[in-house]
Amino acid sequence: MSGPYLLAIDAGTGSCRAVLFTETGEQAGAGQREWTHHEPPGVPGGQDFDVVAGWQAIAACVRDALRAAGASGDDVAAVAATSMREGMVLYDAGGREIFACPNVDSRAFTEAEDLIREGAAEKIYAEAGDWVSITSPARLRWLARHRPDILAATASLGMLSDWIVYRLTGEHVTEPSCGSSSGMFSLASRRWSPSIPALSGLPAGVLPPVVDPGTVVGEVSAAAAALTGLRPGTPVAAGGGDTQLGLLGAGAQRDEYTVVAGTFWQNTVLLADPLIDPRIRLRTLCHVMPGEWMLEGIGFYCGMSMRWFRDAFCDAEVARARARGVDPYVVMEEIAAAVPAGSGGVIAILSNLMNAKRWAHASPSFLQFDLHDPAASGRGACVRAIEEAAAYVARAHRDIIAELTGLRFGELVFTGGAGRGRLWPQIMADVLGVPVHIPAVTESSALGAAICAGVGAGVYSDLLELRPGLRRRTATFEPDQAAAAAYDEQYAAWREIYKRMLEITDDGLLSPLWRAAGA
Repeated sequence: MSGPYLLAIDAGTGSCRAVLFTETGEQAGAGQREWTHHEPPGVPGGQDFDVVAGWQAIAACVRDALRAAGASGDDVAAVAATSMREGMVLYDAGGREIFACPNVDSRAFTEAEDLIREGAAEKIYAEAGDWVSITSPARLRWLARHRPDILAATASLGMLSDWIVYRLTGEHVTEPSCGSSSGMFSLASRRWSPSIPALSGLPAGVLPPVVDPGTVVGEVSAAAAALTGLRPGTPVAAGGGDTQLGLLGAGAQRDEYTVVAGTFWQNTVLLADPLIDPRIRLRTLCHVMPGEWMLEGIGFYCGMSMRWFRDAFCDAEVARARARGVDPYVVMEEIAAAVPAGSGGVIAILSNLMNAKRWAHASPSFLQFDLHDPAASGRGACVRAIEEAAAYVARAHRDIIAELTGLRFGELVFTGGAGRGRLWPQIMADVLGVPVHIPAVTESSALGAAICAGVGAGVYSDLLELRPGLRRRTATFEPDQAAAAAYDEQYAAWREIYKRMLEITDDGLLSPLWRAAGA
């Protein structure tokens, strides 16, 4: 392959990536670094995003992607960024980052409860489409209470994808898909709310301008070029939130059920109107396309759970994978595939279904090992149980979305890292009882960002130019009727078991996987 290339930078919850694509959407090179976020001392539930180490990791990914493609910065036509939603960065008047947190930061327990008690939380949800547990209003109030010096010094605010743009160009800007995850947008207008920022305690005049994805907002600076290997002056276009760009990269259309399966799993549908869940379970955000919105339920740490199990228990599988030159998840799925549907009775308790108003997860657990048959309830059974649990959450979210929209989903699109395997898509087909389609490019979030870069570079006329080709599917997994029937019973049992495990966790006897602020 040869340039010109389009570069996507993706800052996810568990890792960062840089991916080079050709103008036809083929992946030419990639770099990835896993990262973690740490609780600051004396801040229960808090997690900080390390902007220094994070930027160094991103720059290394860019250099790796260029090297993998045999390319130089001169071969890159444009860059765009995507990231986890909700995470935010505050800057002082000199442009220095003075506060940054990832999406899972939940330090603002008391402040979220204050917003709920005041009745402000429901007003914010009705306008912005998301609850106050992991969005900016409660976090800003936390800063006002605990670090007023930071809030007073704030001259600009941006989301994490905006931060990547800032590091590349020095420009402050946002766009509707990631910007709306702040909880401070008016969904209908796709712009900053006139009232929510002040309600949150944010100083006036600090919110950046809003542009549409694909808009060129600046050029790669000399400093950023020296660190990343990119050419100074390379155009940088606005990208967007990882899930919305994942839908763009998968060629998703309105009224289709799509699961974007990364560190978190986003179970989604695109709609022509900003539909708000009256029971405050799911959330609604702006899509990258004007005039479209995304309704979603989040599977919490579905992908991260597999990474944790790999690192904690699968040294043998990792060693075998290294010897064969394959990804460790390939070997992990091979041992899981030898276990029948239902994981030999082993049940994984990990993510709960999304309930934005009270989003709490039971203590992570594996239940019902057979001590008389270790082989039947070993690592393979646990891997399969992790995959089944994620599929149960996807099924529950599909059913809620169907209830809210009146739509009926006879199939689903499965994209993201989990879509690269063979077992997980089949489990999804069996648990949900419908065909599961795998897009040609499972790195769909990165591809969506590359499309934004392509629009900025003038390579594409608009964000939808590649959609016909992106709707090509490389595989379809049909449900096995016997497995589907078995999973119908097991799904109902899993829902009841999860409810009881959550009750034990709520009693304080166990620590939750995660609990949202105000939950």
